[in-house]
Amino acid sequence: MNSKLVVSDHPLVQEKLAVLRDRGTRPEEFRRTMGEVSTLMGAEVLRGLKTRKVEVRTPLGCAAAQVSAQPVAFVAVLRAGLGMLPGLQHLLPKAPIGHIGLYRNEETLNPVRYYVRLPKNIAECFVVLCDPMLATGGSAAEALHILKLEGVKNIALLGLIAARAGVGRVQREHPDVPIFLAGVDAALNRSGFIVPGLGDAGDRLFAT
Repeated sequence: MNSKLVVSDHPLVQEKLAVLRDRGTRPEEFRRTMGEVSTLMGAEVLRGLKTRKVEVRTPLGCAAAQVSAQPVAFVAVLRAGLGMLPGLQHLLPKAPIGHIGLYRNEETLNPVRYYVRLPKNIAECFVVLCDPMLATGGSAAEALHILKLEGVKNIALLGLIAARAGVGRVQREHPDVPIFLAGVDAALNRSGFIVPGLGDAGDRLFAT
């Protein structure tokens, strides 16, 4: 695992990860907590945004300040990535949002594309790709491939939990993309689920 992997050790991120892992967490609390942890981690992902200097007038005078000089877009991998968007929108309410629909072939475990809808200016944006579970890494790797075909040059992958195998696959196929996670687990089971993980994030979000 290289320097482009960032695993958050923030106490609040880790506390909320514990809530997400807990099988007793109800769907409404799971949704709220995923949004909260996404806000915390999103601030770290966006730390490297380009800025420009401005001057603002305070009630007592003028102050030098900095504002973002780079457009940002959030792209969710369906379904589970939807749960991360509300938290990120707290940071940048005006950021456009894209969706990439992929499902996993249960026999091959490879991703199958069924839906792609991206902002028109996506190639100009710093894109935060939201995929909470990085299991085999196939879906995230395919989504990154789709974004690059659209001309996107600046991408960060934001997830919650990954298996080491999934991290390794994304790093092999997309070594230029930084990965931000709350936790990394060692193993996958025979069905391709992260162990101990947190179960199926989409099912837990939507009570399905």
